[in-house]
Amino acid sequence: MSSLLIRGARIWGSSDAPVDVLAGAGRIARIEPAGAIPGADQVIAADGRHIGPGLWDSHVHFTQWTTTRSRVDLSLAASAADALRVAAAAVAVQPCSAPVVGYGFRDALWADAPSAAAIDAVAGEAPVVLVSGDLHCAWISRAAEQLLGVTREPDGVVRESAFFAVHGRLTEIAPLSDDAFRGAARNASARGVVGIIDLEHADNPREWADRGSELLRVEAAVWPDRLDQAIDDGLRSGGPLTDDGLVTVGPLKIVVDGSLNTRTAWCWHPYPGTSSAGVASVGPDDLRSLMQRASANGFDLAVHAIGDRANAEALDAFAELGITGAIEHAQLVDPGDFARFAELGIVAGVQPEHAMDDRDVAERHWPGRSERAFAFGSLRRAGARLRLGSDAPVAPLDPWISIAAAVSRSRDGRDPWHPDERISIADAIAASTRTRVAVGEAADLVLTDLDPYAATPDELRAMPVSATVLGGRVAHSGA
Repeated sequence: MSSLLIRGARIWGSSDAPVDVLAGAGRIARIEPAGAIPGADQVIAADGRHIGPGLWDSHVHFTQWTTTRSRVDLSLAASAADALRVAAAAVAVQPCSAPVVGYGFRDALWADAPSAAAIDAVAGEAPVVLVSGDLHCAWISRAAEQLLGVTREPDGVVRESAFFAVHGRLTEIAPLSDDAFRGAARNASARGVVGIIDLEHADNPREWADRGSELLRVEAAVWPDRLDQAIDDGLRSGGPLTDDGLVTVGPLKIVVDGSLNTRTAWCWHPYPGTSSAGVASVGPDDLRSLMQRASANGFDLAVHAIGDRANAEALDAFAELGITGAIEHAQLVDPGDFARFAELGIVAGVQPEHAMDDRDVAERHWPGRSERAFAFGSLRRAGARLRLGSDAPVAPLDPWISIAAAVSRSRDGRDPWHPDERISIADAIAASTRTRVAVGEAADLVLTDLDPYAATPDELRAMPVSATVLGGRVAHSGA
């Protein structure tokens, strides 16, 4: 196996002189003062740039992230009427009867509301599917309802489990090419990403085993509707799916509740102006049964819980079963539950950029409780282990954006939101990496133009990445 030498790099957060880092057989073999290692099969001249461990995005929906490139952008729609104007323009240029798929609307702050009649008037005979930015609902036309075989609610929206079925059928109608996957992987690698946990609602292990991954380590999750088959196939978390070992089986993903923007996150208190406190997508008994069966068959657990009641129920289930795992999102947590994450050994898989996207939504729909929303600082002070992700495409697949949001709680020139909930750059990097720059560690490395420990939040968001190294070989080079 060839060797790789990174010459003259400064280790993140260190004031020491530059070093040479030699990788061989997929691991860091030597770290010496700059110039002390004579050469290797391949040499990268760092020229004083900064070196750190490769980054992980620990919550991705990779197929949906990839599809956003080909979907109509609804992210700037400030109202239902705005979203329909964008959809109408797309319908006008789309071939007759071809589906029009948009992505990215966020209606939690809209003054108007989705309506079945309004979208039908714009769509005509075209199947129109407008997917929300949080991936928990879609506003669809009657033609789309018939094409996808789902039943929309009176306002034309399908939510939660009905939406998940919609997206699966959309992918079947227009499957993604391998080239699209590779392009998305290249873009991730260019941002210093060496690994992802893919929590897509699909047959992830099979799809990733077929596609492989040369640029990323991938942990491919399983959902409950495929758990029995996965067990019958002999799969278990950590098991290899490709010969090179880059793709492995990930956790079982269980969705306990909905989302904040769709107002379906399961809370102790109703949403303002309604009698609804959200939805329990999986009831307590079914949750425990799934968790126990998965754990007994070698699967790690990733439990989606956003509302404070959903988080309490998930923690109760972990405690009663005596098993560990991760709670994904942990967006609204009761004050008494922060410490339970640490006490039970539960990882908090959080997405810091969501706090920036949803700060105003939280103030409106979780009034009087926003000080414990996206409370990364409280979790960390309680001793919880954090793991950062993007939830791409809900936020960009770019750990630098997550890190910047976590340490600043600010974006677009606004004051920090609940600044006590910021975490340190050291904690943010630890929550975004799995290795160290040390002899014997996996040679998963990233070379940056700036030292993240000295960078401003804006500099972190746009961090220039010069090279990404995966298992001792160059996955990305900005040269």
